[in-house]
This record gives sequence, C-alpha cells and structure tokens, in this order.
Amino acid sequence: MILIKDEHAILIDTGFGSEVKDTEKLIKEAGVSPEELHLIVNTHYHSDHVGGNFHLQKNYGVPIAAHKWEADLINFCDPEACSAEWLDQPVEPYRVDRKLADNDEINTGIRTLKVLHTPGHTLGHISLYEPEEEILICGDLFHQNDIGWLNIFREGVTSIQRSLESLERLSKLRIKQAYSGHGPQIENPQAAIKVARKRFEKWLRMPEKVSWHACKRIFSFTLIIKNGLAKEEINSYLLNCGWFQDYARYSFQLQPVEFIQILLDEMIRSGAAIWHDDRLIATASYRAPEKEWMDKNIKPKEWII
Repeated sequence: MILIKDEHAILIDTGFGSEVKDTEKLIKEAGVSPEELHLIVNTHYHSDHVGGNFHLQKNYGVPIAAHKWEADLINFCDPEACSAEWLDQPVEPYRVDRKLADNDEINTGIRTLKVLHTPGHTLGHISLYEPEEEILICGDLFHQNDIGWLNIFREGVTSIQRSLESLERLSKLRIKQAYSGHGPQIENPQAAIKVARKRFEKWLRMPEKVSWHACKRIFSFTLIIKNGLAKEEINSYLLNCGWFQDYARYSFQLQPVEFIQILLDEMIRSGAAIWHDDRLIATASYRAPEKEWMDKNIKPKEWII
C-alpha cells in the first residue's frame, strides 16, 4: 500500500482483507484519519491489493477508482472478478466509483498522478506516474528483483507480450524512484525494468517457467492465508482448486492427481515451503489471518451490493 499525503489524501491499494485494522492504524500513524481519505486507487483487483476496500468504503465512504475493465467485472459481481474463485482467495464486496482509462489524471492537490494502463499481470493493471518528482508506482508489473506472476488462464496467453509492451512504455519515462506492490523501494528503476524484460523474454522461449512461477506463488499465498495445510488435507484441497486443475492439465499435460506430488516436491526443492509436524508451511515471513475471518470465505459470486 502507498499513502499519498497531499491536499487530497490518496491510498493506493488496501492490502489483504484480514489486515484492515492494521491498515487503519498505519494510516493514522502517518497523520491521516480514514475519514480524510479522498480516494482509494487500485493498481489491480487481486485480493492482496483490494482486500481493505470493503471496510474503508463501507465505514468511511471512501470512493474507489480502478481501471474500467476491472471495474465492470467488480460492479456486476462477475464470478470471475478478482480471480477470487479460481484462486480460492476471499474478497469482501466493494464497488468501483471511478472508472479509469489510460492517460487519465488523478489530482492530489499539489501534484497530479498520470494513469498508465500497463496490462500483463492483469488485463486492467495500471501504474501511476508523477512527472515532476519522477516517481513511478508500478503495482505488480515488476519488483526490485522479481516480476509479478502471470495468469495465462484468466488474463490470456499473450500476458508475456503485454507485460513486455508495458515495460517498454515505462522504460521511456524519467524515473527517479519506483515503488511496487511487494518488496522495498526500487533503487534503480531502469535497471529493474531491464532485468524484468530479460526474464519475460526468457519466459517467451520457455513457457513452462511461466506456469511454475505462478503455481509456486499461488500455492505459497494459499499456505500463508491458511497458515499451512495438514498433509492429509492437501490432496483434497488442490484437486478442488481451479488454478491447480488448469495448470496440471494444460500447462504440464498431467492428470491433476499426478501433479500433486510434483508440485509438493518443487515447493520443498525451491525453498518456498517446508514440512513441520506433517504440515506444509510457507517459508516467507507472515502473520496468518484470523480463522474467523477466513471462515467467511466471501467470493464475488456471493456479493450483493
């Protein structure tokens, strides 16, 4: 999340839904009360970027802006919105009040953010650019030493090409500082863009790497939000996940049941997960959501707005 303190306070992305109380606390510690938020801007609609929307919109009336393609899916409560059903990631209901398009401007008071449509990670992914201080907010297009995973089944098999085109557009900007949706401030934005470009180009030559990157990211996030999975739960859980079925069948040409052990072996080999008392746990540092919040398991198909 990024909080812009200006005449009009703007919050860019709102984190995962279970963390919204901490989000409020962070905003207040920065000197802004939730009631003072002028606008929430979502770089894209994944659960870890829009999860706090529901709380902030419902309790404080904060309007929400997002790219028009994703806004329509959200506002019509499309079952595919946020890819939440496919990913098995809960997202509480919200509504997009302002539909954004490429080259729109968001005024914060003294400064103006330019909206750049940078598809790849999602079709409606946007970045934000402040030209005077040469600051870029790039969402999940690229990070300091990584790139966002690509959902070839929901965002299309041309996601790599779109990502490369988005990077090419950003490479032409003067950027002093860049901030992504994950990890630290990007110290050398142009160098990070070059590294990201090389990796996407490698993925074009070796498409299986796209799928492995995605599977490990998705499953790691599952282990984080569920605080791990017991050994006896894993088979049943994975076989009921849309993402697992699609990657097994269409990326690796395997029956889903055959892909289970292969994925588990890769999670352990890569260091993404470890076994602890017959429970598979993500190795990334995290704090698990409260079980009561996760048990609600709200998805867009159940939204009533």
